[in-house]
Amino acid sequence: MKPLTIQQAAEATGWSQRMLRYLEQSGLVTAMRSPGGHRHYGPRQIEQLQRLRELIGAHDLGITDIAFELRMRTDSSLARAVDDWFGAVHRFAAPEHAGIYRRLAAQQQSQDHRLHTGEKVSVTLTPDSAGSVTDFKVADLSLAAFGRKEIQLAEHEMPGLMALRREFGAAQPLKGKKVAGSLHMTVQTAVLIETLAALGADVRWVSCNIFSTQDHAAAAIVVGPNGTPENPQGIPVYAWKGETLEEYWWCTEQMIVWPDGSGPDSIVDDGGDVTLLIHMGVEFEATGAVPSTDENDSEEYGIILDTLRRSIAEQPGKYTRIAADIVGVTEETTTGVHRLYEFEKAGTLLFPAINVNDSVTKSKFDNKYGVRHSLIDGINRGTDVMIGGKMAVVLGYGDVGKGSAESLRGQGARVVVTEVDPICALQAAMDGLQVVTLDDVVGEADIFITTTGNKDIIMAEHMVQMKHQAIVGNIGHFDNEIDMAGLAKVPGVVKNEVKPQVHEWVFPATADRPAHSIIVLSEGRLLNLGNATGHPSFVMSASFANQTIAQIEVHTKRGEYDKKVYVLPKHLDEKVARLHLDAVGAKLTILSKAQAEYIGVDVAGPYKPEHYRY
Repeated sequence: MKPLTIQQAAEATGWSQRMLRYLEQSGLVTAMRSPGGHRHYGPRQIEQLQRLRELIGAHDLGITDIAFELRMRTDSSLARAVDDWFGAVHRFAAPEHAGIYRRLAAQQQSQDHRLHTGEKVSVTLTPDSAGSVTDFKVADLSLAAFGRKEIQLAEHEMPGLMALRREFGAAQPLKGKKVAGSLHMTVQTAVLIETLAALGADVRWVSCNIFSTQDHAAAAIVVGPNGTPENPQGIPVYAWKGETLEEYWWCTEQMIVWPDGSGPDSIVDDGGDVTLLIHMGVEFEATGAVPSTDENDSEEYGIILDTLRRSIAEQPGKYTRIAADIVGVTEETTTGVHRLYEFEKAGTLLFPAINVNDSVTKSKFDNKYGVRHSLIDGINRGTDVMIGGKMAVVLGYGDVGKGSAESLRGQGARVVVTEVDPICALQAAMDGLQVVTLDDVVGEADIFITTTGNKDIIMAEHMVQMKHQAIVGNIGHFDNEIDMAGLAKVPGVVKNEVKPQVHEWVFPATADRPAHSIIVLSEGRLLNLGNATGHPSFVMSASFANQTIAQIEVHTKRGEYDKKVYVLPKHLDEKVARLHLDAVGAKLTILSKAQAEYIGVDVAGPYKPEHYRY
């Protein structure tokens, strides 16, 4: 039998391609790899998949049941913990069952099998493990030591967060406050999480993107600086790289509920997914029904509705109770801020919100200088193509677009820009960039990068027209800038995985054109986090210092903020900048009193009016 591609294996076994990848991640099947990195399935793998489907159907099992059984057979420490729990709690258990998992683990404990398994870990520890974290779901706790080393390196590059720990650590302004975070679970975010905890917060975390988690960072946060993989003592995290959409929303649902059944006091959000879930839940609880989807709704919207339908049925009034206790949300990115302003405009915003994105030390640094670094990193790791000499189209010339264009020009690309805003278009032209429409260049450009935060920017009909091996990627927050659903519906198109988060889409030959293909990065999601590791630590220190200060604001000034969207005051923005100057060797000139009076400011600042555009 000739080895089958992942698409052929899906057709032969009845599993979807997404589920086949999940089964491999769970250690339940191991695909062969071609020299080019493509997955192939031989007779043995096909038989495994078919028998697994029969087993699940015959005994009404789920994949997680089988994955947990596999872990029991390969992790002796977990097997002992479960055996001890059964012995302590269920003393009525039949003697023949005593130590069953321990025996199974002893039978199959070869090191090569341990290396083979990459299952998700969801562990409840034994009752005598005082101080242990007991609810989480990450990829592999054995990665914690690696993650801890990277966190320590990042701390050196994040002077803003470390300064806030020193300034507020003794005062504990977040003591006992439950903070729910949904933000890319990276090494840099790990430093933010532990900063919030150092200020007293009781934190739970998920990633805000299915591809952006760095599994070693997630493991390090769960284990904590003083724990071990066998006895984790850190912070609950529900995140792993390569989640399905169903898993993503399940993780979000777990994160907003503490072990005692209560919800968060505040939210750290990136993209607004947690805020959206709670607002939708409250709305549907009020109307008494969760609506159905129609043919125009996205797959993800249907999954959100399914999540809410199940959750509300299990716990009526859950989201209304959660929303009532939230004192505020601090939002990280442009897309999430748009959602907040929509809620405010409609009069439906349920709690105060601080727009962290529009702090100058976030939007003018993270959005520009961070992107300038990480976009090229993502393209290089994903494709290894030579960028110099190629034509690159940057769709959108806001802060993210400016950073993208600068990075591509720095590599020698011939950059053109598309824009809807005449001011941004004029800026691009004055920066020496040609401003075009996508239709002008779709057939000749080599690289296309969307940066708009809007939807339907590159459509399927555009991708069909692109030249052979054109690269398509997105660095806006959501995946709706590129029409991935429409691309999948192009007649005869074939999707081949080159490597994780890199796919070649092959279009069939037509009467006027031979077969050709394009390369899509991170399935239209954030390529700098899906194909690389995101923004560098230093620029994220400024963004996350704003997040930390915003969290202190909503908790220490409870009642002073209405149900509106706010931006941090200028003096706090300037404070964040000051915290980073020493690290780059910058020295400020001090205004004299006469100079300050002449321009109408205080010697200590703020130095610009609120409306000033940097």
